[in-house]
Amino acid sequence: MLIAVDAVGGDHFPERPVQGAIEATKENENLQILLLGPEELIKKELADKDYDARRIHIHHAPEIIGMDESPASAVKTKQQSSITIGISAHKQGKCDAFVSAGNTGALLAASTFILGKLDGVLRPTIAVTYPTIKGVSLLADAGANLELKPEMYFQFAKMCEIFAREIMEIPNPTIGLVNIGEEPEKGMDLHKEVHKKLSELPNFAGNIEGKDILYGKSDIYITDGFTGNVILKFGESIPDVLKYLLKKKMDEEKLGEDEQKLVFNIIAKTMDTFNYEYVGGLPFLGVNGVSLVGHGGSSVTAIKNMILNAVHCVESEINKKIVSSLNN
Repeated sequence: MLIAVDAVGGDHFPERPVQGAIEATKENENLQILLLGPEELIKKELADKDYDARRIHIHHAPEIIGMDESPASAVKTKQQSSITIGISAHKQGKCDAFVSAGNTGALLAASTFILGKLDGVLRPTIAVTYPTIKGVSLLADAGANLELKPEMYFQFAKMCEIFAREIMEIPNPTIGLVNIGEEPEKGMDLHKEVHKKLSELPNFAGNIEGKDILYGKSDIYITDGFTGNVILKFGESIPDVLKYLLKKKMDEEKLGEDEQKLVFNIIAKTMDTFNYEYVGGLPFLGVNGVSLVGHGGSSVTAIKNMILNAVHCVESEINKKIVSSLNN
C-alpha cells in the first residue's frame, strides 16, 4: 500500500505531515509513503528523524498552494504543486490514495477535475464527522455544494451510508434531513421534495431539527453545503467557548489553581469526542479515487490517522460499493 502525502499542506508543514507519515508507517508495517513537496525541504525535515528509509519516498513538487489561495485558480496555474502532482499520480495508478491537510477547495477541485466522478455520481460531497452524546455522526454536505437538487441529497445519503457502515463500522446507519421542524411538510418546497425522496430509503429517520443534532438523533445528517458548513464551524467553536466561559466563571468565584485544573481536566475528557485528531481526515465521497482532506491545523496524530483512514478506504473498496449502491 502506497499512500501519497502532501508534505506542504496545512498550517504546520513540513513538520507535522512528515512526522505523521513516519508514525503511520510505524503503526502499519505494510505501508509505504510518498511525500510530495519541494525535495530539499522534505530532505531537511527528514534529516534528524528516526524512520525506515525503504518505506518513505520523496516526489519533488516545487510549488505550494497556500491555504488562502483561490482553489480553481491555484489548481490551474500551479501544475507543479504537491496537490496537482499527487492527485495526478493517483490518477495514473502510481499510488493508492492521496491525503492532505492543505487547501480544501484546491484539493476538491483537483480531485474532481483530475480523478473525475464515480459512475452515476452527480456531484462529489464533503462529509465530516460530528460529535454527539451517542458517539460520532456524519454530516454532509459540509461546504462543497451550496445548492442541491433532491437527487443529490439522495445520492449523498447513500454514499454516506456506505462510508458509515464500512469505515465507521455502524451496522445500520440512520439518515436524517436537517430541517426547521420534524413534520414532513416543514421547510421550503425543496426540503419537502427531498423528504419525499429520502423516504424511499428504509433507514430514513425523517427531519432533524438543530436542537437534536448534538443528541445524536441520527447517524447521518444530510443538508446543503451552506447549512452544513455553518453547523460544522459552530460545532468546532463549542470547546473553546466553553473553556472561556468556565475560566471566567471560576475566576469570579475565586476558585484556586488546583480546583480550576481539576475542572478543566474533567471538561477536557468530556470534550474528547469533539477532537478531530481521532479521525484525522475524511475522503471526498463520489470522486473516482481515494482523496482525503484533513483539518488545516492537524496535529501529528491527526495526520497519522488520516493516512491510516486512507488505507482503510482502499482496503474496504468503498468506491466500488458506492457505485454498486447508486446503480442498483
